[in-house]
Amino acid sequence: MLQFADKMVSYDTFMNDLASRIVTEVEKRRTEPEYVSKRKAYETFGRANVDRWISQERLTVRKRPGKIELLSAELRRCQAIEQDYLTVGRRT
Repeated sequence: MLQFADKMVSYDTFMNDLASRIVTEVEKRRTEPEYVSKRKAYETFGRANVDRWISQERLTVRKRPGKIELLSAELRRCQAIEQDYLTVGRRT
């Protein structure tokens, strides 16, 4: 049994829930396109975030005629970094 602050959960229940979440996340990432448009990135991650990540050179920008695209994996990586706005101008 695993004890959490609000309840006790069996190990099997915990592992099944964890596995289910992992499978869901992997499936979502697998169906995600490799590159997304800048406009779609703005909608998903917020304009200020995307512009900040670009200015900090955390994202690879791919330009095609009439379209600017960003790598989805890099956007997800930047999204996972908490409070990166405190290190403005510094690349980690």
